[in-house]
Amino acid sequence: MTTRFDFRGKTVLITGASSGIGRAFAFALARQGAKLLLVARSHDTLRDLTEELRRDHACDADFLTTDLSTSGAVDAIAAHLIASGKSVDVMINNAGFAAYGRFEAIPLSRQRDEVLVNCMAAVALTHLVLPGMLAKSDGVVVNVASTAALQPDPYMAVYGATKAFLLSFSEAVWAENRHRGVRAVALCPGATQTGFFDVVGAQEAAVGTPMPVARVIQEAFWALDRNKRHRVVGAKNRLLAKLPRLLSRQGAARLVERILRPRQARELAAGHANG
Repeated sequence: MTTRFDFRGKTVLITGASSGIGRAFAFALARQGAKLLLVARSHDTLRDLTEELRRDHACDADFLTTDLSTSGAVDAIAAHLIASGKSVDVMINNAGFAAYGRFEAIPLSRQRDEVLVNCMAAVALTHLVLPGMLAKSDGVVVNVASTAALQPDPYMAVYGATKAFLLSFSEAVWAENRHRGVRAVALCPGATQTGFFDVVGAQEAAVGTPMPVARVIQEAFWALDRNKRHRVVGAKNRLLAKLPRLLSRQGAARLVERILRPRQARELAAGHANG
């Protein structure tokens, strides 16, 4: 059953809004008449984006600069909402990042921040806004997960685990609230045409040809209109998502380890094989 969600006049909170999927969501929702609160760490980029949305789309847009890995970030967002008199109708938990390499070689502080941003921020913000949605029997929660959620991810061990957490969390929230007027979906894109892998610092971690960001947004709206609990973005990715059903988890982990193995390690292994 398809019931199109009307974003006109709705207040949408987007984390990680300064670039990539978050930025694309901002423009798509501005065109649909939503009111936006944009959250990210990059003050100047957020300011410029907000001004562009106001100028070119007559959008009621505001922004808040904060780092979701810090302890006071969610409290700052809550205080901003109270001060502005806003109630969030749509929560898009998009902020996230990955660290690439052998688990023991990545600083623990970096991996701790991964967990805080990718998992705890989404949990805390959903907990913050959900009561208001339930009071109106109307609302949306979008958690941007990843195809990395679907199997173990060697060399991105914590990232894959955080996205698996986000997928499970989203489906549980969906099940609890599917008859209470609130839609929840975990969005699972694969490699996308954003700066994600530039930040990660390893293009070899991008599996397959990156898809346009617009495709990710389109499929997110498709899933919301059908009240789906999750959506793997792209037909090829949906086919690959069936792989763990065909292989044991051990087999899937071995396969993904070969795919994601750092280039230097691959070259070394090849040298040993040929030497």
